[in-house]
Amino acid sequence: QVQLVESGGGLAQAGGSLRLSCAASGRTFSSSIMGWFRQASGKEREFVAAINRNGGTTYYADFVKGRFTISRDNAKNTVYLQMNSLKPEDTAVYYCAADDAYWRSIYRFTPAYWGQGTQVTVSS
Repeated sequence: QVQLVESGGGLAQAGGSLRLSCAASGRTFSSSIMGWFRQASGKEREFVAAINRNGGTTYYADFVKGRFTISRDNAKNTVYLQMNSLKPEDTAVYYCAADDAYWRSIYRFTPAYWGQGTQVTVSS
């Protein structure tokens, strides 16, 4: 079982930056693939980024490549999403997610646990 709590959302101007954090509790954090999804108002939830168990492999949606960076600190049970060059279309609720299926590839990331979400609003 993993509990996830996001923080760091807020308001930013276009071209600005925000850093999201996700603190995890539970003994399976270091063996879980971690990632971020987002959901804009009126739209479906979509994948943003994922990171494998040791942090050595990352995977991004095309629309954030080169702008967002996912990282993790297993000693702190925390995963981060550094968001640079923000655009108004990045406005959404961002959700942290965990997949503790040890056999699964990062490219088949299938969350079993979700945080409550944090709002990111980017003004033009």
